[in-house]
Amino acid sequence: MTQQQTIHAASLPHIPTRHMGRGVVAVVLLVLLLWLVQGLAFNQALDWPTVWRYFLDYNVLAGLGRTLLITVVSIVVAIIIGTVLATMRLSNSRILQTVAWLYVWFFRSVPLLVLLVLAFNLSILMPEISIGIPFGGPTFYSEETQKLINPLVAAILTFSLQQAAYSSEVLRASMLAVPVGQREAAAALGMTSARALRRIVFPQAFRIALPPIANDTINLLKSTSIVAFIAVPDLMYSVQQIYAQNFRVMPLLVVATVWYTVVVSVLSAAQYLIERRLRNAPSRTKAGASA
Repeated sequence: MTQQQTIHAASLPHIPTRHMGRGVVAVVLLVLLLWLVQGLAFNQALDWPTVWRYFLDYNVLAGLGRTLLITVVSIVVAIIIGTVLATMRLSNSRILQTVAWLYVWFFRSVPLLVLLVLAFNLSILMPEISIGIPFGGPTFYSEETQKLINPLVAAILTFSLQQAAYSSEVLRASMLAVPVGQREAAAALGMTSARALRRIVFPQAFRIALPPIANDTINLLKSTSIVAFIAVPDLMYSVQQIYAQNFRVMPLLVVATVWYTVVVSVLSAAQYLIERRLRNAPSRTKAGASA
């Protein structure tokens, strides 16, 4: 092609490539979506008046509050225990590494529902919880296990301990992602290992681990629905109690579904904002500008 032909071809208007397949798929998906919305809106079994009547019911809102309480307390405790476990896994002590590995291995092996039932029936294994000096020493505190571990405490204990096993692996991987040279630089400046861990490694590790931990929080929120199995009056259990009286099963399940969707959507939006803020952090922006 000559130079003149090249200039002439460049001056021609750009015609976008047509993708007929995409258009057909988009139309089909739109039709299916409209069909689904129509089916849900006019389905008599859903009984939308009943849905809206119980959507802001006191018992439903109280159950939602307990669901959020279990989620928040469990994820906070899990992060604290997970941080300790991750530090133990990365320590030079073989005993600490083994203990942390056994903890993670056990709580990742046993199903969540089994752990929940075990915690609820802990009084069978340990009728009393005592604090004192072992092997015949004096006891400073003693209480019946059944009084201390009620269904709500059993739920929080179960979710906290199991989630800690998963959070510890996320935190351990995040700590390993921090360049070793930064620890060496901290040691060269005279920092102790503990101070370097607290001032340099932990902040960067939490920055890396925050998005997956936020995702784990969403999964934890949805998993709390199984606490209805041990009669914790959470959102799912409250809905079950209502439809056991009025037999409006499907509308009450829709109430629970909508509330779970609302809360998960809020958490997902918060996760997106956190990730965007981390991407646009000043340190990374400056690093990119200097490069």
